Amino acid sequence: MDAKDILGLPKTPLSITQEKKSRPQKDSQRKPDGISREVYALTGGLAPLMPAIETSQLKKRLPSDEKITWQWLPFTSSARKDNLQLYHWVRVVNGVPPTGDYSFAKYNKSVDIIKYTDEEYEKHLTDPSWTKEETDQLFELCERFDLRFIVIADRFPSSRTVEELKDRYYSVYRAILIARGPSTGDVSANPLVKEPYNISQEIERKRALSMVLSQTKQQERKDAEVLAEAKRIADSRMAARSELAVTSNAVPEGTEREISGDTISPSNVQLLSTVVPDNASTLASLRMLRVYLRTYALEQMVQAASASAGLRTIKRVEQTLQELGVNLKPRVPTKAVCAEHLELRKEILTLLNLQKQLQYKEAEGSSVREGSYSETPGTPKRSHRVGDQDRTFIPDSTGFGGERVGKRDQKRKAPGRLAEAPSSPAQSKRPRKLKASDL
Repeated sequence: MDAKDILGLPKTPLSITQEKKSRPQKDSQRKPDGISREVYALTGGLAPLMPAIETSQLKKRLPSDEKITWQWLPFTSSARKDNLQLYHWVRVVNGVPPTGDYSFAKYNKSVDIIKYTDEEYEKHLTDPSWTKEETDQLFELCERFDLRFIVIADRFPSSRTVEELKDRYYSVYRAILIARGPSTGDVSANPLVKEPYNISQEIERKRALSMVLSQTKQQERKDAEVLAEAKRIADSRMAARSELAVTSNAVPEGTEREISGDTISPSNVQLLSTVVPDNASTLASLRMLRVYLRTYALEQMVQAASASAGLRTIKRVEQTLQELGVNLKPRVPTKAVCAEHLELRKEILTLLNLQKQLQYKEAEGSSVREGSYSETPGTPKRSHRVGDQDRTFIPDSTGFGGERVGKRDQKRKAPGRLAEAPSSPAQSKRPRKLKASDL
């Protein structure tokens, strides 16, 4: 009995034969020499991602005859003066321990502290605020702690600040250098002689630093705003001074002639107030370049002169130049030609502005004249009519069934007939409700 008997299936073979799918034959590749079979099976014959390392670049192995051991051996350091003996693990080759000084002794650096004698102290180093014992203790601590003045101030017996200890040490050091030097010029290049220690400046620096570190975020923001405003004011003053200097040296010749004339018209004054600052700022920006083409300078001056005008006005200026037969850019841009070209553009721009003002005034005059012709003395105004003020509102009469009576019917009907006609019920009154007694 098999599974088909249990499931009640017929034992006939399957009608459709399952054909085995033919697998594509893989191309057999030969394993290259020098590569193991396992490595070749993992890589599949592909090139390695990392470049190959030559054997010559690998770390050379030690000869097999050397025997390396690690031993717990004593050592001493030249950095210590008490000959303290300590122990550490040492690499020993063939039973021969290493010799020489401790490897970390070379990092022990000390400051050379100057020494003075009693005679030198009495002659050059006396100070009413310092005694000799305090000075000796200070130099002893400076040599012991390598000029770490914070530690020295903590270990100093009397109550002295860090600034006072620094001032005493550097003043003594400077006095000894000057006294021992053959001449003052020989030690003038020394930093302690060239730039002596300033105790008042150091105290003020630390006080300002403590104030800055103790500020809140709001105070820092306010200080930043004040500094930005001060910088803006300084920049504006500098720019105003430069513009004033350039304006005094760069006023056009035609402008000087207009100013020096007997009469100055208001239009010339307005032109001076608008043209001179633009020219001054443009010349100031050009002087910062130092080297520039005259055509570039002319373009900048033209842009400054027509900055307040619109695109239509600029196009009309160029159209006027073309009508006059003048090139938009001079062919020979000499200094005189550029000045005359710029002056012509300014005059055309002034002419166009005057034409606009004239058209505006003419339009105003025509509107005033038209208003005066329409208001004749025989035609009263609407606001002065008496009938409009005394007239009361009369609602339109409606007929029965809600039909509106036309105006023509009202005119044809006599006053008596209108009086005899029954009046329409008032819209404000409602019909009375029937009660039980009325039935």
